[in-house]
Amino acid sequence: TGKAIDLISKGAGGSFLQTNTAAIVRSLTINMDLSSADRDMMSSFLSEGQGQGYAPQSGQITGILKQMKDTMEAHLADITNTEEESVATFEGLVAAKEKEIAANSKAIEEKTQRLGETGVKIEELKEDLEDTSASYEEDKKFLSDLDSNCASKEAEYEVVKKTRAEETLAIAETIKILNDDDALDLF
Repeated sequence: TGKAIDLISKGAGGSFLQTNTAAIVRSLTINMDLSSADRDMMSSFLSEGQGQGYAPQSGQITGILKQMKDTMEAHLADITNTEEESVATFEGLVAAKEKEIAANSKAIEEKTQRLGETGVKIEELKEDLEDTSASYEEDKKFLSDLDSNCASKEAEYEVVKKTRAEETLAIAETIKILNDDDALDLF
């Protein structure tokens, strides 16, 4: 629209109508939000041919084009600001997500390490349990053997005790016989 304003202001409206810029202005006239009077005036201007010698009166067409240009520039500035804000928000979100990913990755590594250490401890405890179970079985067998050995040793001790008592009694009788006066005569 900047070219269109310049050409029309210089009075080259007819040659302007044959340029690509005129086609763009036609499209904008249809698509932009204009009052019906402005749209009719622009349509009338753009539909005139080169040979009719259009001369703008009191700059109405130039004014409409400048208004369209200002509207488009304001719209472009709004869109640009919105896009820049969106980009900043997106970059902030990306940075936050990257921090979150890093924190979660670290937590996963720590938990994986803790899981491995716990697995090793479990295996060590299983081995300790197996060793303790084997030792317990050996201790039970020893206790069982000890009970039977104690019973046989107790029986043997009773026999020894009885034999000793009999021997003690026999020695006492022998001493009594030897101490007796009749035995003195023999020796």
